Amino acid sequence: MSGLLALLDDIAALAKIAAVQLDDVAAQASKVGIKVAGSVIDDTAKAGAKSLGVVIDDAAVTPKYVHNLPAARELPIVWRIARGSLFNKLVILLPAALLLDVLAPWALTPLLMLGGLYLCFEGAEKIAHAFAPHETEDAGPRALDAAHLEEQRVSGAVKTDFILSAEIMTIAMAAIEVRDIMMRGLVLGMVGVGITLLVYGAVGVLVKLDDMGLVLAQSGRWRMTRDLGRGIVKNMPGLMTAISTVGTAAMLWVGGSIVVHGLEAFGVHVPGVWIEHAAHAAAQMLPAASGAVAWIVTAALDGLFGVCAGLVLIPLVNRVLQPLLAMLMRLRAK
Repeated sequence: MSGLLALLDDIAALAKIAAVQLDDVAAQASKVGIKVAGSVIDDTAKAGAKSLGVVIDDAAVTPKYVHNLPAARELPIVWRIARGSLFNKLVILLPAALLLDVLAPWALTPLLMLGGLYLCFEGAEKIAHAFAPHETEDAGPRALDAAHLEEQRVSGAVKTDFILSAEIMTIAMAAIEVRDIMMRGLVLGMVGVGITLLVYGAVGVLVKLDDMGLVLAQSGRWRMTRDLGRGIVKNMPGLMTAISTVGTAAMLWVGGSIVVHGLEAFGVHVPGVWIEHAAHAAAQMLPAASGAVAWIVTAALDGLFGVCAGLVLIPLVNRVLQPLLAMLMRLRAK
């Protein structure tokens, strides 16, 4: 009997240890999840909150890939893109991030900066296209049959997701404080799955919202319900435009902030110091809301820096990097 009691004591002790370990995992996942959701309470949360900009842009970009395709295929296409996104994050990017963390941790800041510059370029290019519209590359593939067009759209969406997912995972990796490699991998995997569910769950709702509005408008039992449905259908284009605008602004804020902090890590303090002084001066003008004012001014100036950096990159990418890449591809084809 005493042996049985001792065994039960051992099992209870092991259970307590396991519970403590699970609490550690949950605590770390909670920290990173709060950061990804946009917490700006402290310096550590700021790094993770920058993922929010990439998440918003991901949610804003994806619905265009189901445009002009049959309504019955919208959710299956979103699911296929979501599966591709999970593959990107968990099978490719997570092991790569852990290897990088072990073998070359010094490369994290340069990679973050490259990702930040990419976001600045994308955001600035969207602004430039808004002022100087151009024909999209989607005009040609409309002649394809629905199956081929769907494959093309899904492939393009997964490739775009890979870039955005790489930025999200890199930012999340930088935000995880625990040093144990297994714990870091577990937390990073939880963040990747959580963000994917958040993004593509929202995308699924967005792409079907107009259909739900149409059903309410046509089949609603009460006048208020029918009016609500008509309002949803009528305002969907404006909603998608608003989401795209917010996504662009978030990209520029995130990209600019990453580059500014990266420059500080390499000893270039000028942009960061100027932004900090401006935010401090604005906060002193409204002491009752000093924290909110300082954050708003910092985010706005980070975004302005992102616009400037992106505008500089546009001619460099379009006139130098893209022609160079095209030339290399032609040489490889030969």
